[in-house]
Amino acid sequence: MAKRTSQWYKDLSVYQIWPRSFCDGNGDGIGDLEGVLSKLDYIKSLGVDAIWFSPLYPSPNADYGYDIADYTDISSDYGTLELFKKVLDEAHKRGLKIIMDLVINHTSDHHKWFLESKKGPDNPYHDYYIWRKGRNGGKKPPNNWLSTFQGGAWEYVPEIDEYYLHVFAKGQPDLNMDNPKVREEVKKIIRFWLDLGVDGFREDVITFISKKEGLPNGFPLPTATGIEHYMNGPHLREYLEEFRAVQMEYDCFTVGEAPMMTPKRALKFIKEDENPVLDMMFHFQHMNADNIMTNFIRTPFRPGYLKKVYNNWQTKLYGKAWNALYVENHDQPRIISRYGSEKYRVKSGKMLAAMYICQSGTPFIYQGQEIGMTNIHLDSIDRFPDVSSVNTYALMKSLHLPEKFIMSLINYGARDNGRTPVQWSGAKNAGFTTADKPWFEVNPNYPEINVEAAEADPNSILHFYRKLLRFRKENEIVRYGDFRMLKTDRKLFAYIRRYQGQKLLVVCSFAEQEMNFRLPESEFDMNSAELVLSNYDFNQVIHNGFFTRPYETRVYLLK
Repeated sequence: MAKRTSQWYKDLSVYQIWPRSFCDGNGDGIGDLEGVLSKLDYIKSLGVDAIWFSPLYPSPNADYGYDIADYTDISSDYGTLELFKKVLDEAHKRGLKIIMDLVINHTSDHHKWFLESKKGPDNPYHDYYIWRKGRNGGKKPPNNWLSTFQGGAWEYVPEIDEYYLHVFAKGQPDLNMDNPKVREEVKKIIRFWLDLGVDGFREDVITFISKKEGLPNGFPLPTATGIEHYMNGPHLREYLEEFRAVQMEYDCFTVGEAPMMTPKRALKFIKEDENPVLDMMFHFQHMNADNIMTNFIRTPFRPGYLKKVYNNWQTKLYGKAWNALYVENHDQPRIISRYGSEKYRVKSGKMLAAMYICQSGTPFIYQGQEIGMTNIHLDSIDRFPDVSSVNTYALMKSLHLPEKFIMSLINYGARDNGRTPVQWSGAKNAGFTTADKPWFEVNPNYPEINVEAAEADPNSILHFYRKLLRFRKENEIVRYGDFRMLKTDRKLFAYIRRYQGQKLLVVCSFAEQEMNFRLPESEFDMNSAELVLSNYDFNQVIHNGFFTRPYETRVYLLK
């Protein structure tokens, strides 16, 4: 059995697939593994080295796959276990590693463990979940916790007169990780997929798996009341060490998703010289530059905040732990519609790519990001399938907020924005499916924004991503250099990387208006450096600087 012999994950670039919306191969309107199989050569052509699959497991889709009903099978929506093995083999033939989603904070309420658990306290599976009697003679939930998807975090089951905990949707009951039998089940799941040949895991909300003893009341919040009692629970590291021991028997890579995470806290789990229990951590701080806590509480975009967050993570982890870099995923709206500009879609899409991929860490690219897909705009909540959007809308309506205002927030912040079908061509349904109607609406801008059109345009965002990922792979300074942010206007993000005598300068403008960038001559002469990446054709340097154009980016390498 192979064992970890290197930190190969540091050289990776990863492509995330949210399977329901990637590509429909059998014509039923739902993305599937046949569709993935047909696009493996395209994925390889991007210059990535791995695919991360959002959940492929059987699920009733209360949270579109993140409510798992069977951890060791493939949903019939997507194919079969045999088809998955074929995708795995074909990916490996192309040098692509496969990373699965490991969702162990909760299961589906359709999982056989939960169906047994709800039969009562005498059932051997009852303690697989977190059950409690109600307060005040059973009339009130066990504590004041609220779910992150709005509403109470407890669901009453009258047949046994008990409540079960769900910090997400009610169809996602939390597992009781304090039960050693549950942890043994998790180890079996890990071994099943690694024995099959999977190369690693993205571990969903992994920092939520340990709850504080006694489940005390939480500090009142509009949502997620009680989160301070489970976002970094008392036995978290202990349980992760158990799972890590299994994973280290294989040449396996792990990245944990960690809401409310900070660099200081992350180092407790990923510091390389102190028995790390994960290889890297997905945090959320950089995704709060246009909101307060949630994408539905919108603020003007704050580039100064974004720069501060990046500087914090880059400098505090450098030489100690490894960063996970992303600007889009299945839980986020499209980044061009947020931090960039739909008016300057191509320019800002390229700038955002260079801005984050040229930093230290492993970059993750979400499906459709590489062609500059944007948010969709829908006029009714009935057209939004995601539980988070629907429940947030209901909460806002209960507060008597104006319909137009509510819909503006939903359109901007909904996860649905990242879940519209990938736009493969200008054909019907963007080439996503041959069915009359896909499972979710296609963005109407697909005739202009699609893979086929991007392939034909040498100046497209797609070709820029390929060039950028190739540059990262060929130059160790991008992967291993240090990071120093330069003092500039708040709408300019400029930083220098250094490694083995080389220097890399990255300049990114978040402004439509002209900005004045000047590099101190003590750093280096820009005229003596090579301009390796830019999103404009004419790139003059005057007095060791330049005036930026809308959403301009330039990357210089000094050898």
